Amino acid sequence: MIHSPWGWLTVTGIVVTLLALDFVVAARRPHAVHLREATLWSVFYIAVALAFGAALWLLEGGGVATEYFAGWVVEKSLSVDNLFVFVIIMAKFSVPPEHQQKALLFGIAAALVLRAALILVGAAAVSVFSPTFLLFGLLLLWTAVQLIRHRNDDPDVEGTWVMRWARKRLPVTENLHNGKLLVKENGERVATPLFLVFVAIGGTDLLFALDSIPAIFGITREPLIVFAANAFALLGLRALYFLIEGLLERLVYLSIGLSVILAFIGVKLVLAFLHQDVSKSVPEIPTPVSLGVILLVLAGTVVASLIRVRKHPEERAHAGRIGRGRKQERSEGDEAARR
Repeated sequence: MIHSPWGWLTVTGIVVTLLALDFVVAARRPHAVHLREATLWSVFYIAVALAFGAALWLLEGGGVATEYFAGWVVEKSLSVDNLFVFVIIMAKFSVPPEHQQKALLFGIAAALVLRAALILVGAAAVSVFSPTFLLFGLLLLWTAVQLIRHRNDDPDVEGTWVMRWARKRLPVTENLHNGKLLVKENGERVATPLFLVFVAIGGTDLLFALDSIPAIFGITREPLIVFAANAFALLGLRALYFLIEGLLERLVYLSIGLSVILAFIGVKLVLAFLHQDVSKSVPEIPTPVSLGVILLVLAGTVVASLIRVRKHPEERAHAGRIGRGRKQERSEGDEAARR
């Protein structure tokens, strides 16, 4: 299945169907998403992801299924960090609750397309250039260090090149126009604030993908498994956003936990390169061990965060990403100069 065109058609068909279902729910009846609805949709998407893994187990065996589950857990945990940025974007653009899920869906759909392209590029690089694993591993180790360094920072969502391009090329209206993305005002095509939200979500996710995709290639080398794990992790983000929006600020150690996971997978990739290209005596880290370590780190991160916030309720979590744009860095420099 994972090496045949039918496998790709099946997974793509499932993803497109789920996206269409989401768009019907979000676009036909704009509304604020409450806890019960978010919980039901979250359970549904987790069930779909687990059912796909179970099908892989029956069709391809436990090894492939374990790789998928480990990859899905990695992508799901990294996607929680995406939610921090989504919260910042929604607040910055003052998106009304009834239009938030529509903006999220368009952004997630764009992210899926972009990630599919990056996965194909990554798979081609892995197959023709053996040091790719070494490069991916070093990238993840660097990202882990930067994530620790900037764990108390929030990214500049306006500083990405995509947002700068959109601001420069498109006239923007302040009117939401009942949740539309593009409208005509005085005979001119203009973008609404919701379109900028969509661009911001898609653009920032592209930055997230630069570490999440190398991370999952540290778990599996199968492009279809990489895509499926990414897709099923992203598809549940809309519901997960509304489910844990209030909990996010309490996960004060999330950036540290994610940096540990990225560093672990970075080491795993470096060892895989050394085992494959230098010496077979270099040990490799088995996928079941990777899955166990990832789950243990995530559980420890959540428990430690909740204990810390209980003792220090004034503390709040931050996105902790390295994607601070030049605009933010300049503004921080200007502020320092004024002081």
